Amino acid sequence: MNTDVIITCALTGAGDTVGRNPHVPVTPAQIAEAALEAARAGATVVHAHVRDPATGKPSRDVALYREVVERIREADVDIIVNLTAGMGGDLEIGPGETPTEFGPGSDLVGPLTRLLHIEELRPDICTLDCGTLNFGDGDFIYVSTPAQLRAGAKRITELGVKAELEIFDTGHLWFAKQLLKEGLLEDPLFQICLGIPWGAPADTTTMKAMVDNLPAGACWAGFGIGRMQMPMAAQAMLLGGNVRVGLEDNLWLDRGVHATNGSLVERVIQIIERLGGRALSPAEGRKKMNLGGAR
Repeated sequence: MNTDVIITCALTGAGDTVGRNPHVPVTPAQIAEAALEAARAGATVVHAHVRDPATGKPSRDVALYREVVERIREADVDIIVNLTAGMGGDLEIGPGETPTEFGPGSDLVGPLTRLLHIEELRPDICTLDCGTLNFGDGDFIYVSTPAQLRAGAKRITELGVKAELEIFDTGHLWFAKQLLKEGLLEDPLFQICLGIPWGAPADTTTMKAMVDNLPAGACWAGFGIGRMQMPMAAQAMLLGGNVRVGLEDNLWLDRGVHATNGSLVERVIQIIERLGGRALSPAEGRKKMNLGGAR
């Protein structure tokens, strides 16, 4: 069991959650304020996507990321910044017998274009989604090919940013370890992502199978979405890992009660402490994750 726990708060995500919870942050100012709220509640790390302020839809706009990061860095609050690098892999296959007529939900760019905001802003951590995935029902696919992953991993290492490898299924972990074997990554973090249709389910057996196949000594975290957020946080801690909560993954604190990012951090701290652990500060988290000083 891990008793010194890194808490990541995933602030907004890219899902269709705007309007389903009034606390989902949309504008750069709202996302930055959500980061500070999570930090004050006891989070070690904040994980950020950005959204189009006019529509609430997910965005890859470097200027939006810049505003979020600058607002966080200008505040007198210590927090580790983790930016997604997963945008730009969305492919909506055409319906029926016209699969090559890609739909309007497609947003597909190359591996280095997905990293433009990382190159400019140099966060503490950025994600690398380690495989292609049937994303929900219908015709949506998240595309992340072996060649794209090799190119992305190489560039992240060149930039000196810590990679967090997002593992949505067992084959993703297999390939993540291949990236290490090829020397394309140095001391990455691992995030076990459970319950996202149609990746790996959010249950104890699946999480343990993935944990049992992690590289020796790996620093890892795990999460589940929706009502499995807190059970999987507890399970990750019991299996020796760290935790992730936040409105990206779950909109509810209790039945009928909308969560905030801060309230989800506070709830998981209660669970951690009742299990005999404690949440690490950002300074302690940097040491545990082998990060440099605050940026």
